Amino acid sequence: MQRHEILGGKVQIYRRAEGGSWHCSASVGNKQRRSSTRTDSLALAKQVAEDWYLGLRGKLHAGVLKSEKTFKEAASQFIREYEVITEGQRSVRWTQGHAIRLRIHLLPFFGDMGLSEITAGRVQEYRVHRMSSRGVANPHSRSNRPVTDKAPAWKTIHNEIVTLRQVLHTAVRHG
Repeated sequence: MQRHEILGGKVQIYRRAEGGSWHCSASVGNKQRRSSTRTDSLALAKQVAEDWYLGLRGKLHAGVLKSEKTFKEAASQFIREYEVITEGQRSVRWTQGHAIRLRIHLLPFFGDMGLSEITAGRVQEYRVHRMSSRGVANPHSRSNRPVTDKAPAWKTIHNEIVTLRQVLHTAVRHG
C-alpha cells in the first residue's frame, strides 16, 4: 500500500491497490474520518485531500460537523432495547406510544441535535413549541383526525418529556 502525508502529517493519502484511486484520512474533531479522492493521479489527489480536510475543519469550527452522537441515534437505540427490556412489565400499547411520540414530535424537533445540545433551555423551547403550534397539521403524523386549535393536554406533554428523558438515559448508559 502506497502512503503519503500532506499538511505536516495531518492528512494521510493512500492507495490500497496498484492502479486504484487514492483515499485520504485525517483526525478531525477527535474522530478519524476517511474519504475517496476519486482520482488515480497523486498530484490531483493531494489537492482534493487538502480541500477536503480544510472543508472539514471549516465545518467543525462552524459547528456543522457533529462528532458526537445525535438524538436520532440515541432514539433508535432506545426503541431497539426498550421493548425487549420491558417485555411482560409494560403493555404493548405503552411501548408503541414511545415510538409514536418520538416519530411525530420529538425527532422532528431534536433529531439532528447532538446530545450535548439538548439542555434544559432546549426542552423548555420544545414545550413552548408544542403549546404554540396549534391548528397546524403535523407532517409526521399518520393520523386522519381533523386538526384542532386546542393545546395538547398537560399529560400529553408530560409523556413526551418522559420519553425524552428515557432516550437521554439510554444515551448516558451507552456512552
